[in-house]
Amino acid sequence: MKYEYGATLSRLNGAAQASRGVAPTESLRSKPQAIGSYSNRRKASLSQGPITPMPQLKVVHMTSVHDAADPRIFHKECRSLARAGFEVTVIGPHEQDSIVDGVRIRPIQRDDARSARMTRTSWRVYEEARRQDADVYHFHDPELIPVGLLLRARGKHVIYDIHEDMPKDVLSKDYLFAWSRPMLSWLIDRIERAACRHFSALVVVTPTIADRLKKSNQRTVVVYNYPDACELVSNGGGMPWERRRQSVAYVGGITVKRSISEMVCAMALLPKSLEATLELAGPEVPSEANSEELRKHPGWARVRHHGFVDLATTYSILKSVRAGLMILRPEPNHVHAMPLKLFEYMGAGLPVISSDFPLWRRIIGEAGCGIFVDPMNPKEIARAIEYILSHPKEAEEMGRRGQAAVLEQFNWDSEAEKLVRLYREFKNPRCAK
Repeated sequence: MKYEYGATLSRLNGAAQASRGVAPTESLRSKPQAIGSYSNRRKASLSQGPITPMPQLKVVHMTSVHDAADPRIFHKECRSLARAGFEVTVIGPHEQDSIVDGVRIRPIQRDDARSARMTRTSWRVYEEARRQDADVYHFHDPELIPVGLLLRARGKHVIYDIHEDMPKDVLSKDYLFAWSRPMLSWLIDRIERAACRHFSALVVVTPTIADRLKKSNQRTVVVYNYPDACELVSNGGGMPWERRRQSVAYVGGITVKRSISEMVCAMALLPKSLEATLELAGPEVPSEANSEELRKHPGWARVRHHGFVDLATTYSILKSVRAGLMILRPEPNHVHAMPLKLFEYMGAGLPVISSDFPLWRRIIGEAGCGIFVDPMNPKEIARAIEYILSHPKEAEEMGRRGQAAVLEQFNWDSEAEKLVRLYREFKNPRCAK
């Protein structure tokens, strides 16, 4: 697959205005109105109290891979359902049994080995789910498909929440023999389609996944993984731009396919006079990235690796830097993805330096909040970083336009409404459709 990267950097010297959905002055005028209108809508919603509840409906979310306090599973979906009046429990790896924001967390032990996680961990999830005797079960991992089918056989409503396009994801797995990936992708697609026919509903994160599975299950709902704008934007606007560090940030998984090598190389190519750093938040650099060699690279001297951080720390980092990096290689599962961090960058008021994928070009280009680069070209990435850091006024304007887009469109409020509407379709507890 080829992309036209070259034309993008030519916009850095003035033509970048062409990618903006509105003129800069219009955007800056509309920004305070956007924040005000969002705040008013939020206050009105909160003043009305919870949506009319269905107290008899008991809901259990299940995960064997993610932590039970995962941002999408717990912070957004489970808390939204609890606020709507449902009795909500989440089963998954966690430190202790607790109740947070009206959601009960039931911890299970997670096995590190993939084979053990698909067997022993999944069985622990099923055992706890069966004990809960809920009306609706909502699971988040492909390896829990057998658990979902067992619960359906017991007459329960079961929702499968699909975070990744698994058949496409398999095509990028380096631990599989290259010759086996297409065949395995085809097989996974067939198995997933067959299983989805039996579930009560599907919740998916992108229209691409919905298009693939809608024939298998007509009750397929796209619930985008947008950030909670109230938490990201309203709780403090971050440092004033002039006081922010000369830094860019990347938060998320640290892998070769997510361009960790290219980002580090780009930092080495920046002028020495530009005291720039890369704020890196995510797990340890994996062995596949040749972590020892990467740490010896000159660019690593400009990297501040924070390790894995919680949501609050993530937001704190984003509100102290001047750009967010969304530089992923053009893998099959990346090109049509809509990563949460893209919208977190925008919501935090940061310009985005992004891979030049058609979908991302449409989102970022229409908002006028970023620059596109070839993710395989460290020189191009370095030029984009240098431009953002050396043009603070334009960078701040880009960030404001992106934040306005999150406040008006790319936020969790509308997605929570979709989720609650889906749950309200299950009107007859103890009687699965």
